[in-house]
Amino acid sequence: MSHAEDHQEGTRRDFLYYATAGAAAVATGAAVWPLVNQMNPSADVQALSSIRVDVSGVAEGTQLTVKYLGKPVFIRRRTADEVEAARTVDLSELPDQSARNPNISGDVSAADENRALDETGEWLVQIGVCTHLGCVPLNEAGDFGGWFCPCHGSHYDTSGRIRRGPAPENLHIPVAEFVDETTIVLG
Repeated sequence: MSHAEDHQEGTRRDFLYYATAGAAAVATGAAVWPLVNQMNPSADVQALSSIRVDVSGVAEGTQLTVKYLGKPVFIRRRTADEVEAARTVDLSELPDQSARNPNISGDVSAADENRALDETGEWLVQIGVCTHLGCVPLNEAGDFGGWFCPCHGSHYDTSGRIRRGPAPENLHIPVAEFVDETTIVLG
């Protein structure tokens, strides 16, 4: 057998090279996978990625606060007067013109219709963290009847929009929807 014929069929050495390279690739993958997999969210975090909230006991004019992803979420059932007060605000007076609502695609205006959870405006769901330094605002306080952050003096109206103070943005709205008449899903 000539040397050229020997290389056409492959030698035992070629087989050993390929087998060693394959084993090294599998071993590297087995060693790297746990390092990559540890960056995935843990089971307790995944379990909290969405929660169901029963709002059947929330009376008109009251608020329920739940913890979602480590932050307070205000779920307010507004009165007709609160909805009316929020909808009559001249939008040009608002420091932040954005609705900050991920439930609506695009950057929409801060009109109350774009911030409320339902079409009637009765339900308002928002993250209860002041956009200035992360304090938790007080309910039914401040100069506009909405929320007031006593730490630095930010005033929010009945739609959660910043009206006065150092906060640069409206209270943010989480991903939320009604799944039936008395249950809201956050996330």
